[in-house]
Amino acid sequence: MILETERLSLRELTQDDYPALCRILQDERVMYAYEGAFSDAEVQEWLDRQLARYKKWGFGLWAAVLKETGEVIGQCGLTMQLWKEREVLEIGYLFRRDCWHRGYATEAARACKAYAFEKLEAEEVCSIIRDINEASKRVAIRNGMMKTDVWTKHYRGVDMPHFRYVIVKADERE
Repeated sequence: MILETERLSLRELTQDDYPALCRILQDERVMYAYEGAFSDAEVQEWLDRQLARYKKWGFGLWAAVLKETGEVIGQCGLTMQLWKEREVLEIGYLFRRDCWHRGYATEAARACKAYAFEKLEAEEVCSIIRDINEASKRVAIRNGMMKTDVWTKHYRGVDMPHFRYVIVKADERE
């Protein structure tokens, strides 16, 4: 286990989590900001990318496990993401649709922010959010982040404006 919150445990994903990831990444409504659900191969690529991140950085998107039941209900963690030709430390989160509107994403994202500042000694952390993803914007704001800039990414043949929400370690202490 990497992190623990009141209701969740965050741990590294394993190959055994593939079915749980499919339930998230193959849900059209969950994946609307990605222009649709992933194929089986895309889910495996996603999982492989997290496993590679753990080896390279010591972190990535982690399985969000509901303590009460032991089931994987989402993922939340830290990744290095490209933003305007530089890498930035990002908190990412994605949860099963039946677990939306229960505060899990905010709870996990806050724990990841603390981890970034305390364990990784990061000076800032951000969340990069597609312009149409209102729920994720609200999570970032509840996590103390402010919208700083916009950049258009090209993915799956679509130009997608994204906002970067940022919190600086010095702001966290105030």
